Amino acid sequence: MAMLKSFGLTVLIATALAGTSAMAEEFEVKMLNKGETGMMVFEPELVKVAPGDSVRFVPTDPGHNAETIKDMIPDGAEPFVGKVGKEVVVTFTEPGVYGVECKPHYVMGMVAAVVVGEPVNLDAAKAVKQPGQAKKRFARILEGL
Repeated sequence: MAMLKSFGLTVLIATALAGTSAMAEEFEVKMLNKGETGMMVFEPELVKVAPGDSVRFVPTDPGHNAETIKDMIPDGAEPFVGKVGKEVVVTFTEPGVYGVECKPHYVMGMVAAVVVGEPVNLDAAKAVKQPGQAKKRFARILEGL
């Protein structure tokens, strides 16, 4: 009887764990020379995900990368740096706002935001100094959060 209970518990735990990983989603963000909101853009420029979800940054047009912006990630989160012209898939675990830039086109305003769960660091993210067009674009992206 104890062995049967143990087996049942094992099946229950395995099912729960399988369900958790199956629930994680992957979102796609394109890196474009021209998009709906202008030149040098991420589309979409704002992605809301749950902890454990992933975002695939796809360089649809060449010459782009995706990487976190210094000081624009939640406490405890790991920064990431994708290579120019290469896809990068990032799994987000810490809740908050993540600023993302295309390093070669940052000054031109090629930025995006990934919000994981609750935007717990929104005020800190808004306070990060941004160059050129990035400042205007982030003001618009973060306005509705």
